[in-house]
Order: sequence, then structure tokens, then C-alpha cells
Amino acid sequence: MNFEEAAAINSAIRTIGIRHRALADALLAPLGLHTGQEVLLIELGAQGARTQSQLALSSGCEPPTITGSVRKLETAGLVLRRPSPTDGRVTIVELSAQGRALLPRLQAVWQQLADETMAAMSTSNSHGLVETLSDLASSLNHADRKSAAVAVTPIPGNP
Repeated sequence: MNFEEAAAINSAIRTIGIRHRALADALLAPLGLHTGQEVLLIELGAQGARTQSQLALSSGCEPPTITGSVRKLETAGLVLRRPSPTDGRVTIVELSAQGRALLPRLQAVWQQLADETMAAMSTSNSHGLVETLSDLASSLNHADRKSAAVAVTPIPGNP
């Protein structure tokens, strides 16, 4: 791939990420949520009670980020935290009644986000898009694992 192709791909992906997040922020604000919190609530709604480690893994976030997000969701009354009955070091997170009541509205916003994201597309082949984006995510996961295993060589003259 030449530089121009690489620049076009990277620019498009960056733009998609920035604009998608801005749209998500705007749609989630009326629910009192910040981007990223919805993923945790949707995960808890779909899977039931989860450990913070499971939430970190499923969301792709670092554990300290999950801890802060869960704390904010708990303060908002949307989740409950409790220690694991088998391991005092583990925290179990579950939706509160208020969190469960919010789920239908959150799911509607999540659907609206996807609808608005794809509204101007020339094709309605969402299955093909999901497949392409899944391939892209898989490629990035592979690249992330690969780059983590490679030592970075500093540029001469830079510390």
C-alpha cells in the first residue's frame, strides 16, 4: 500500500471514530450518560451481573477505567456493586431497578445511533457493513497483539 492509500484509510477511520463518538455523546446526554457508560449498561442488561474484570474484557477498557465508570453509574443509581461471595477482591456489578428501567430507552438510542450513522449511505446492506467492520476490528486486534509482542526501537537521537 502506498502512502496516499494509507493516509486515506487512516483519515477515514479517524473521522468515523470522531464523528460517531460526537453523535453518541449527543444522543446519550439526555439520558444522563457519557459515551462508554452505555456499553456497560447494555452488557449488564444482556449478560446479567458481571465482575468488573469481565466488564473490562467485554468493553475493551482498562480495569481502572471500568472502576471509575462503574462508580459513576452507581452514584447515578443505575448499577449496584457488591463483593463476590467467593473472593473478597472481586466486585460484582449488576443493574439496579433504575438501570433496568433505563434499558429500553438506551437500546432505542443505540439503535438511533446506528440508524443515523448509516443514514446517508448509498447502500442499505448493513450485513455487509457489519461483516467488513468486524473484519477491520479483527485486523486491529491482531495488529495490537502483534505490536505488543514487538520491541519498539527508538529513533536515533530521540530519548
